[in-house]
Order: sequence, then C-alpha cells, then structure tokens
Amino acid sequence: MRTDMDTLLDQYTRPAAGIPAWLDLPDPKGFRPKRKYRTIWISDIHLGTRGCNAALLVDFLRSVECKTLYLVGDIVDGWRLRKGWYWPDAHNEVVRRILKMAHRGTRVVFIAGNHDEILRDYAGLTFGGVELALEAVHETVDGRKLLITHGDAFDGVVLYHKWLAFLGDQAYGMLLRANIAFNAVRRRLKMPYWSLSAYMKKKVKNAVQYVCSYEEAVASEAVSRGFDGVVCGHIHCAEIRQFGGITYYNDGDWVESCTALAEDFEGNIAIIDWVAETGGHASEVAVSELGAAAAAEAPAGANA
Repeated sequence: MRTDMDTLLDQYTRPAAGIPAWLDLPDPKGFRPKRKYRTIWISDIHLGTRGCNAALLVDFLRSVECKTLYLVGDIVDGWRLRKGWYWPDAHNEVVRRILKMAHRGTRVVFIAGNHDEILRDYAGLTFGGVELALEAVHETVDGRKLLITHGDAFDGVVLYHKWLAFLGDQAYGMLLRANIAFNAVRRRLKMPYWSLSAYMKKKVKNAVQYVCSYEEAVASEAVSRGFDGVVCGHIHCAEIRQFGGITYYNDGDWVESCTALAEDFEGNIAIIDWVAETGGHASEVAVSELGAAAAAEAPAGANA
C-alpha cells in the first residue's frame, strides 16, 4: 500500500521524465547580498512537523551560496509523518530550495538520520542531484579530514532502547508544541523568536550530562578512525569543541536554535546563528515570500 511518504519521494527524489520548470525560475531579488562559503552543514530540520522553522531556513538558504551542502540527517521526520500527515507550503519550499541549489551546481550530500532512516536503504544513489549516504568524509581547505555523520549511532538510547527513544520523542514533542504556542504569543507582541525548548534543555542537569557524554563518544570515534574532526547533528545543540587533537562540530538544528556550520575559503569553520543574526523576525518576511513563490509555481488549474 502506498503512503504519503511514497508520494513525497515520487515528487522530489525519484527520477522524472523532465526537469520541473520551477528549477530554472529566477530567485526573488533580495536586499541582502548572498554570502559565499565553501561548505555548509545543516541538520535536524524535521520537515513534516509543526516545530520546523521552515520559513527561517528558506530565508537562510536564499541568503547563501556554497560549493558543497551537507544535509546531516533528520531532514524529514518520518516518525511524525507515520502518525499523521503535515506538510505545509513552507516545507515544500525548503525542498525546492535545496533542489535548486543542486541544479545550479552545488554538491548536495544527504546523510540519512534516525528520523529519516527510510532513506538509508537508498544510500549510494543520487536523486535530483542529491547524493544519499550513511556517512561522508570532508576535506577542508587546510587538509583536515572530517567525518560527517548524523550521530544517532552514538546515542545509547536510540541504539539499544529504541522504545525509550520513541517515548522521549513524545515528551519532546509536547515541549515543542508548547514552544510553538509560546512563540505565537511573542509574535503578537512583536517580539522575536526565542526557543523555550532549547532553554529548558540547557537548564536540566541530566540533559547537560547527556550532551557532554554524547560529544565525548562522537569525538572518540573520530580519534579511533584517524580523523582530524567530526561533524554531526542529532542532539540539537550547535557546538565547536576540542577534545585533544580532535575538533567536534555540531551544526545544531532548525527546530530550536536555527543554526548551521559554514566553512570559508580559508578552511575556517564557524557556527551561524540565524535567529541572532536576523533578530528572529526573518520568518515574517520569508512567509510572505513563500506565499508568493507557491502561487507563482503552482500549475495552472491547481486550485480549481
């Protein structure tokens, strides 16, 4: 029996007879010049959930250019989509934006995570210019070799007690729903986006201990395999830390913190905090642009 996820794969990942017309549509002219990077890493977008900050992500992707874009897992939340279909236009625009980047010459590598683990069966294939993989190796300008992995393999709860991970996902979902309501009130008061869920995670002692243990486990794997560093996601905590001679990088997420990692053309890697840079107000601008893009790209008679 076909599912909504199969339909989504048909539309965006499986080869089509021709190239969709929207791939060649010019981008709307923005008031910000595009930043140019060698490499960008983003993860934990969780498309298909109400907590996804798709408008902020589209705003970010429209503001940058890069030679390589790594999607470091949990881009689509299959766990949530199995329970109920939620896919607004803003989530379509995230996918369109990524495919446009691939169409225009950016190498896009998709490392499947635990929430989009259905795509792990397709590792090694390329769909719509997007390479699917279980992990990757990235070499920086200055010659450092970085392991790129989503990171759930180092999460003992997900690996050995998956039923607990689903239970935790339920509790986390409740916290995110509270975060949505909280920020809806802030928007009415003309206040910027602020993540209640991220704040709570940083204040809970066990969560802090978990994050530290996770970072150490990921760094240890990089050491054992002879890498100079590791880039991951999974825990929604953007971070750059040194563990001896190993650099641990986490690109964060687009549910709570709205962060990415970027490498410049000299090999320097830094965290981009999009909420801090935009004041959390970019979502209102992006939403209006998303509506215009959806109307312009809709096929004739689609709303009939």
